[in-house]
Amino acid sequence: MNFFREAQRHIPGGVNSPVRSFYAVGGTPLFIESAKGAIIRDIDGNEYIDYVGSWGPMILGHAHPKVVKALKEATAKSASFGAPTQMEVKLAKLMKQMAVGLEMVRFVNSGTEACMSAIRLARAYTKRNKIIKFEGCYHGHADSFLIKAGSGVSTLGIQNVPGVPQAVADDTLVARFNDLKDVETLFKSNKKKIAAVIVEPVAGNMGCIPPANGFLEGLRKLCDANGALLIFDEVMTGFRVASGGAVQLYGVIPDLMTFGKIIGGGLPVGAYGGREDVMKMIAPSGNVYQAGTLSGNPLAMTAGFVTLSELNTHPRIYQKLDEKGEILENGLREVFDKKRISVQINRVGSMMSLHFTKEPVTDFASAKRGDNTFFKKFFHSMLKAGIYLPPSPFEAFFISITHSNILLKETIGAIEKIF
Repeated sequence: MNFFREAQRHIPGGVNSPVRSFYAVGGTPLFIESAKGAIIRDIDGNEYIDYVGSWGPMILGHAHPKVVKALKEATAKSASFGAPTQMEVKLAKLMKQMAVGLEMVRFVNSGTEACMSAIRLARAYTKRNKIIKFEGCYHGHADSFLIKAGSGVSTLGIQNVPGVPQAVADDTLVARFNDLKDVETLFKSNKKKIAAVIVEPVAGNMGCIPPANGFLEGLRKLCDANGALLIFDEVMTGFRVASGGAVQLYGVIPDLMTFGKIIGGGLPVGAYGGREDVMKMIAPSGNVYQAGTLSGNPLAMTAGFVTLSELNTHPRIYQKLDEKGEILENGLREVFDKKRISVQINRVGSMMSLHFTKEPVTDFASAKRGDNTFFKKFFHSMLKAGIYLPPSPFEAFFISITHSNILLKETIGAIEKIF
């Protein structure tokens, strides 16, 4: 508590990303000292089973030996050059090998930058200004994306973000996730004005919500019929739900896709890519300007390359992750059924979320109907039991390959004891 008070004197809210503040659940946020595998340790020496995983990147677990070794070697050569390196080319080639439809890729420093740049590119390519996003989906904190966004915006209950110009807001059209008719209506009322549809193929910022059957395929058809680009925000799902991300899992290829999290192995990173004819419009090949002093940072490229190499070399990792997810999901269902607690458990591979409600959670409206007061009690009970979950009902939680069956059963057992 004392350290949090000290942090609040120097940093707005005491944190550098809002959801970390525990605003949604109350109490004092943990300040983390170290982590190894699936276990994190706070500055007071308390240890927890970690289901946040730095919000997704730690698919191999914290401080993976090969990543640590490679980073030590890379750091000895310098943390940054501001010039091209072999490693960024190696990572780009590996990403292209693993992700279907990724013909060219440009590295940036965050998922926000990646999504912002992809939208700018789509507008330049189509010569149109409007975009369609989905209520509850989060694509970073660029102005265009903060209209009815998910993640921390939902957690804080912010409906309209001050500082976003009305003209920008007017060019952002919002549809309901998993509702093709809603998207079709927007296209009809904005003929030849929509540059792109951007979507999380598996929503991860209103909890984990998978696409309904035919939803992604329908978006592909609507974009093709209306001359708009389809953008998959795979910052969270990329190389997480499958070796080729959601594109591989669902078989729908977008025009552009954005990445982050896993491709940096936990270091700050982002990327966007897709069709070669579209990507070649980016400067210096074309006139769509985008730049970044630390883009392609050698440390981030190194951590990302080692992480992806491990995933690519051992493709059964994804089967194992799914098996771990199934063990946890089935165990949770059994406990909650036994205790007669209404809950919806959504899972796609190693992404999961809990919604304390009787009805299925398929979009932002149904996610908001969950009993969030109960979630607060559940979160703090789990924390006290040594289980660290995302401190918001609108965030997905993640399983790593280092979550052993013993740790999964310990998690299930903790819930059984709580209730």
